[in-house]
This record gives sequence, C-alpha cells and structure tokens, in this order.
Amino acid sequence: MSELCKVAIALSLLLVLLSVNIYFAHAWHNLGIRAIQGATKMSYSDFTLDKVRKTFNLTISDKIDIFADIPEIETPPLLAENLRDNVPLALASNTEKSRSEMIIAPILVALRKYLNNQISLFSGIDFTVEPAQGLNGNCDFLISRSPELLIVNAPIITIVEAKKENINAGLGQCVAEMFAAKLFNEREGNNIQTIYGTVTTGTNWKFLKLLGQVVEIDLSEYYISDIGKILGILSHIVME
Repeated sequence: MSELCKVAIALSLLLVLLSVNIYFAHAWHNLGIRAIQGATKMSYSDFTLDKVRKTFNLTISDKIDIFADIPEIETPPLLAENLRDNVPLALASNTEKSRSEMIIAPILVALRKYLNNQISLFSGIDFTVEPAQGLNGNCDFLISRSPELLIVNAPIITIVEAKKENINAGLGQCVAEMFAAKLFNEREGNNIQTIYGTVTTGTNWKFLKLLGQVVEIDLSEYYISDIGKILGILSHIVME
C-alpha cells in the first residue's frame, strides 16, 4: 500500500472519529438542557401544601366550620334532577373527568344561573401567571366576578380544583392557583381582599380562603347530599 493511500485512510478515520465526537457532544448537551429544564419547570400540579407554603411565604391555618353559618339555598329542580341521574354514572366511572363533567360542572352552571349570569365560569383554561415560580398550567374551574365569557378578567374570586378521590392531595395545587389569582388581580389593578378555593371530588367539598399571606383551610367537608349548603357557600364566596 502506498504512503498516499495510508494517509488517505488515516484522514478518513480521523474524520469519522471527529464526527462521532461531535454527535455525542451535541447529544449530551441537549440531554443536559432537557434535564435542567425538567428540573426547574414546575406547574400548579407540582405543589404540595408544604411546598406552596415555603415558596410563597404563606401561613397555613386550619379551622373548623369556617362556613358553617352561611345559609343554604334551595336547590334548583333542574340541578336536582341532573344530579340524580349523573352522580351514579360519575361514581361508576370513577374518573376525575367524569366527576368534573357530570357533577361539578352542572353545579357551577346552576350557580351562575342562580346569580343571574353576573359571573363568568371557565373550565380547563390555561392560567399562566408567573412561570418562573411555577404558577402556570390549567385550572379545572375558574370563576370571575366579571360577566365576560371570552376573556378571563379580574377579579378572579374562586378556584375550583377537581380530584378523583384524595381531596387533601389537591390542597397545595389549589392554594398555588389561588395565589396566582391574587397576583393576577393585583396586576389588573383589582386588589380584592379575599380569594376563595375549593377542592372537590364532586361528592365531597372542602373550602379554602386566602387573605393576604394567610390561607385558612376549613377542616369540615360538605357532601353532595347537602347540595343546598354547598350552593349557599359558593354563592356567598362568589358575591362577598
């Protein structure tokens, strides 16, 4: 083999090695970027109660019967009929989606109708407020005191978070969404004092209250069998 051939082969091997090195260098670089992004990017669903407390310097106060004195309201006949039909179906499916669509949504729609459509109701909407702090993602239900339906306007007053079974597991997420609503209202120049939230399976409802940096969590739960009381609480906190 001539010296020229040997040199050509050596150069070819060198080019192959360089290509391989460049390929793996890019691969590791992209992998590292994805790892960093995955480690830093958060959303509402990543918050536990302890994490949201520490991240936003909140005080968590658990109380009993915060809303016990609020009177119930008469259940609209159409809602009562819908729940009689829908609750067994939702419980048989036993998914978060079925509970949300068949139980929670009809209750909130009935609430809006009871309040003469003075509020707006948004379902599954993106509510990105402060991505760097993890305040981004979708809210199951968001209620604004503005009657406008096409755009989310301040003041956002109530966050409703749907869960399949474990209500307590959804408290951190709900509080994060409530805190985001507080920031959203402030930026829109509507500094209402109190933001409310509820975590619900459709059949069980737990209510929360955010005032300043203090989150009050009602340890009591309200059940679908007492739908008049649930409607009474929702009506009160929406129109307070």
